[in-house]
Amino acid sequence: MFYYLNGEIALMEGNLAVVDCGGVGYACHTTAYTLSKLRVGQTARLYTYCNIREDAFDIFGFSGRDELRYFELLIGVTGVGPKAALAILSATTPERFALAIVTQDEKTLTAAPGIGKKLAQRIILELKDKLGSAEEVDFSGGAPAAAAPAANSNLALAQAALAELGYTQSEIGAALRGLKTDGMSTEEIVRGCLRAMVMR
Repeated sequence: MFYYLNGEIALMEGNLAVVDCGGVGYACHTTAYTLSKLRVGQTARLYTYCNIREDAFDIFGFSGRDELRYFELLIGVTGVGPKAALAILSATTPERFALAIVTQDEKTLTAAPGIGKKLAQRIILELKDKLGSAEEVDFSGGAPAAAAPAANSNLALAQAALAELGYTQSEIGAALRGLKTDGMSTEEIVRGCLRAMVMR
């Protein structure tokens, strides 16, 4: 239907952003992450998904194509509707959501209102193969990207991923001590560090 809407942000209210395109205001349901990128009175582009039913025509808009892709993947999971998908993406960032899937981090998903452990497990189960491994996720932007499988790059990716989760360099360094990272994938390094942090 609409690939994107480009116009002035006329209003932000709740989880809605109204985009004025040529004098027509399009109300887009969106996430806290996208809202944080917008400013009333400034021009913005929102990539859209249209949910058309007999009794409704809802537009969902996102500041980046990566977040739109994750929204579309989420609503394809059994038991996850648009409202739940927005709640999950609002509770995190696109980068951290991707990391949560590839590292099977249920806690990040259950931080969203209304998302229980069983649903979080189902989301991870259904999406982990679609997102690929941790080596294929660009943690700087959330979009899938090729990455060299060398051990040192795996370590660098793991450190960047942990930093994205909010851990300090000293915490990451402490978790890495005693962890033999040679031959480990990025996902294994991240999991090992998270286990070490939990045990401290």
